[in-house]
Amino acid sequence: MQTYELKVTVRQVEGSRKARSVRRNEMIPAIVYGHGMKPLALELPEREFLKAIRTKAGENVMISLKVEGVQLKESICLIKDMQRNPMTEKIDHVDLMVISMTEKITVKVPVVVVHADLAPGVKEGGVLDVVHHEVEVECLPTQIPEKIEIDAKEMKINDAIHVSALALAEGVECLLSPDDVVVTVHPPREEEVAQPAEEAATQPEVIEKGKKPAEGEEGAAPAAKPGAAPAK
Repeated sequence: MQTYELKVTVRQVEGSRKARSVRRNEMIPAIVYGHGMKPLALELPEREFLKAIRTKAGENVMISLKVEGVQLKESICLIKDMQRNPMTEKIDHVDLMVISMTEKITVKVPVVVVHADLAPGVKEGGVLDVVHHEVEVECLPTQIPEKIEIDAKEMKINDAIHVSALALAEGVECLLSPDDVVVTVHPPREEEVAQPAEEAATQPEVIEKGKKPAEGEEGAAPAAKPGAAPAK
């Protein structure tokens, strides 16, 4: 997996007021730590950082930091955490973790299901359920998969694909239980929805107490004939 070079600067003043000022300048507040180094506050150029996480590697992209005026002993990092503004979805803060290229790490890899529309179970009205949209794996940084692909074209109703059936490259180990279900096809839900409606249709109509029956209904008084004397 290739690395993405990112030129950054040291963030001189910390605190929420300074962080807001950084964001207004199209920079993202960040911190880098790991491998015994003292945590270092940074400012990331927003545009370049977005380019990095939009590569094929996504949020598992390996970033080579070039810090202005600072020589890092280790410069290859992974994104440990990203905080987003709940209103705007813009990135508010990034945690970067320095890694060693010779030590195994734990990362989450997205699960991608292909040919779901060809699955016999789906064609019969079944519901394809992706139980795990991402799985946690352990491997060397150079072995991080971009995605884990699952082909669903042979799946029938009640079929399931477990962790043990995932196609993983040599050296990549999934940390979930081998028996965990990743993708399954549930039976159609139409009968579950239709049953209450059928039961409602068979229920007898109940006239509310005190409600006057309409003319022609059982229990309604006959209409007076024209010219008939009023009842005494």
